[in-house]
Amino acid sequence: MLKNVFAATAILIATLITMAPTATFAEDMKMNRLISISGHGEVRAVPDMAVINMGVVSSSETARAALDANTKAMTELMGNLKAANIDDKDIATSNFSVNPRMDYGQNGGQVPKLVGYDVTNAVTVIVHKIGGLGALLDKAVTSGSNQINGISFSVSNPDEAMDEARKLAVKDATHKAQIYASAASINLGNIMSISESSGMAEPQVMFSRAKTMAADTAPVPIAQGSQVISVDVNISWELK
Repeated sequence: MLKNVFAATAILIATLITMAPTATFAEDMKMNRLISISGHGEVRAVPDMAVINMGVVSSSETARAALDANTKAMTELMGNLKAANIDDKDIATSNFSVNPRMDYGQNGGQVPKLVGYDVTNAVTVIVHKIGGLGALLDKAVTSGSNQINGISFSVSNPDEAMDEARKLAVKDATHKAQIYASAASINLGNIMSISESSGMAEPQVMFSRAKTMAADTAPVPIAQGSQVISVDVNISWELK
């Protein structure tokens, strides 16, 4: 009989402990009074460097002849790049290939016939002086480059612009939060959390004419524009 009384008492105590709200639980309920707002900030920065992929494709009846022609053109191209004050560390081979060229006939019905070889040699070039990009492209084509796959622009040191975008994003989020708080007749408390995501959009292109070394050739148009550096933040405030 005494054993049964002890067991019932233990169950009753455990039930009361479980039902009693703890200080931690009450604090957690208080902490749930939050407002989370996102903010956006962006800054436009002028790109100060360009990355170009250029090279030479040479064709001949034999692989040896195609390679010799390609090597001659690439040697001249590399010389012009260095003459334009492009550092060795900013020039890197990105592709080299030797491929047979086959003739499949007009309708593709005949047995493939070997008619020659194509040799491709390409380099990736980083240009830190965009003002001379037009002249550089002109020299590259003149020296034998017949393959330019694309040009991309970027900001070499975006930290300052990124920090300014962060300030604008926080200001935007704070402005929104204050409007909501005023409309709901509540007060903002301490900031509980901040998270961010950032990115850099492609430059907004504006074409201009670059002066070239040769007076009798048309100047090469280059793209000069601005790049959008943006930051998005999400801020949570405690509500008083």
